[in-house]
Amino acid sequence: MTFEEGPDSNFTTHNNHHLLDWLEESSSFIPAFDEIASYEWWTQDDNQAQLIQTPSPTTLPATPTTTTSSTPRLPLSQPETTKKRKLQGNTISYQKRKAGIDTSEKKANGKGSGGNSSNGGSKEARWAEQLLNACAAAIEAGNVSRVQHLFYVLEELASSSGDVNHRLASHGLRLLSLRVSSSSSLRCPPVETPISFATTDPKLFRSSLIKFHEVSPWFALPNALANAAISQTLTLTIEPRPLHVIDLGVSHGVQWPTLLESLTRRSPPPPLVRLTVAGAGAAPPGPFSAAPRGYDYAPHLLRYAKSIDLNLRIDRDIAVAVGETLVVCAQFRVGHAGADGRRAILQSIKELNPDLVVLSELEAGDGSSPAMRGFGMATEILWRFLESTNAAFKGKESEERRVMEGEAARILEAEVEERVRWKERMLGLRFREEGFGEEAVDAGRALLRKYDGNWEMRTAEKAVGLWWKGQPVSFCSLWKTDTTG
Repeated sequence: MTFEEGPDSNFTTHNNHHLLDWLEESSSFIPAFDEIASYEWWTQDDNQAQLIQTPSPTTLPATPTTTTSSTPRLPLSQPETTKKRKLQGNTISYQKRKAGIDTSEKKANGKGSGGNSSNGGSKEARWAEQLLNACAAAIEAGNVSRVQHLFYVLEELASSSGDVNHRLASHGLRLLSLRVSSSSSLRCPPVETPISFATTDPKLFRSSLIKFHEVSPWFALPNALANAAISQTLTLTIEPRPLHVIDLGVSHGVQWPTLLESLTRRSPPPPLVRLTVAGAGAAPPGPFSAAPRGYDYAPHLLRYAKSIDLNLRIDRDIAVAVGETLVVCAQFRVGHAGADGRRAILQSIKELNPDLVVLSELEAGDGSSPAMRGFGMATEILWRFLESTNAAFKGKESEERRVMEGEAARILEAEVEERVRWKERMLGLRFREEGFGEEAVDAGRALLRKYDGNWEMRTAEKAVGLWWKGQPVSFCSLWKTDTTG
């Protein structure tokens, strides 16, 4: 494994004993895994998801039409936005029928728009998913005329600032256009460079991470569970031992202040805490793993550790020492390495003989439907991200929201698998699964109550899953090297 360089050990210190110091008065929202701060949290507005309806049109054009700048302005009794919405509704219904997508009415027990239904929204309401999956299937089949038509429809409907459907259409169209632009004569829609972690100003990047952890448990819950498991592992030794954590994750430092603070409440705390931050050489870059040039959280983290009298060292390369408690925290990175890459990374982790491995990955369902495989599975998980983020930000636009959603769009390029397949993979490499302690599970549930009510935490065998509107988003699991047999 190759790990990225750590900071220079020469740093300035001061005696501010507050958790928020490490991010310059920005991280007071981050709760310890066993102590939840009393701050305000946003809740979902039940009326904020204004999904476009799909009326049954009486007359539809052969192809979708576009209003040009020469079109006269409509009277106030029929504003242009109303006309555009009707055109979009007709276009959506028309395209679904032409693509073979079911446009029948939902069953009686379904919700109105699907935006707030317990199952994450009806398939009828989630028209962007259906159009994108149909387009991806047409690309794979080489159906040029159908791809061109679907590109046209998606281009008309896509918007980076609309509702969840419009945003998903925008991100999906960008990816599909890039997929065919280099190998086809198709007229692809113009593609803008998306906002991402790597292209963001470091200060905006940091504030985006902080704000997102404040309003969404997407990463906050797995981080809290991992921290609780790491602390729990230290209780298994009689004498205090150095703690060495290999960070193979996407937290960019946000995960660690709460762990460090919790370690100071142990009597005595570890004599040394080593943090090795894994770079691109340890696992291929995936969604949320990149950081902009100039972003370096390590000096802040080192300064914070000094202020709470904790001996912290951040290393640039891995070097396992005898007598230390070794934990590998692999969160949302291994899954993007491909089948062979995943096995190689996990095998390398096993060879380190760690005391604990924390594995967290996205999960988009049981994959029982063929349509859920590949690109379809990725669009499913991106829908959940966009919908939950819309609820977290109360439907309001902000720079932080745009950064997080722009980076999340990279999920469409990734492979998302079921938890059971990860379990099979780990067992095949002779890891054995461990369970979370009751204290960690209770603290996770307490943390989740601070977020939108559509989130829930479920236990699946020994793993703990994060769910949105009754559908899985991710899981967090614990593993140890199996030395038996």
